Amino acid sequence: MSRDENHDDFAFEPVPGLPEMPPQGERILWQGAPDWRGLAWRAFHVREVTFYFAALVVAQPALALIQGSALIGSVKPMLWVAAAGAVAIGALCLLGWLSARGTVYTITSRRLVMRFGVALPMTVNLPFAVIAGAGLRLSRSGHGDLPVAIVAGEKVSYAVLWPHVRPWRLSRPEPMLRAVPDAATVAGILGRALASHAGTPIRVAPAQASNDQRLPAGMAAAG
Repeated sequence: MSRDENHDDFAFEPVPGLPEMPPQGERILWQGAPDWRGLAWRAFHVREVTFYFAALVVAQPALALIQGSALIGSVKPMLWVAAAGAVAIGALCLLGWLSARGTVYTITSRRLVMRFGVALPMTVNLPFAVIAGAGLRLSRSGHGDLPVAIVAGEKVSYAVLWPHVRPWRLSRPEPMLRAVPDAATVAGILGRALASHAGTPIRVAPAQASNDQRLPAGMAAAG
């Protein structure tokens, strides 16, 4: 999904998502943002929290039977647990929406730029020279995550990048474009840009739903 909207919070940006105008000769190839639902579901773990509170609700009648209490007595605890779950899930969804709203991913002919942040916006520039490869995890909906491997010797901060980072890669963090709509097309754009920068032939690999693929620089998934 292309990013067409400008938000007042970032009116200082000469180009949405970029801290300054691109140098002469550098072209913007694509700009986009995460889908907030996918960001909330996977990065903010709404799925796990939903299952947790659902299990607690279902457990209340079972606990009543074990304790020899009347089932009607479990109704009130079920309502309290459900209300607490609704508040928690609502808060996480709000965080996902705010995070997606403040995020712009930009692919240019020379670099990958990630602008993100709710209270304190930050911009991370990743020149193609520091990118060792890119990957694609594609869902059946067409949304996907694109992790980016960094060449040895270069370091990025997991804490600073979160949630725009590949989960659990703590020793060698990988920046990641998360919950990107039409991710296969975006992977193709990034792959061609990396290939052009490296001066290597472009190879296109078929994308499989829910398949985590590691794609070398210059190789991208396409539907």
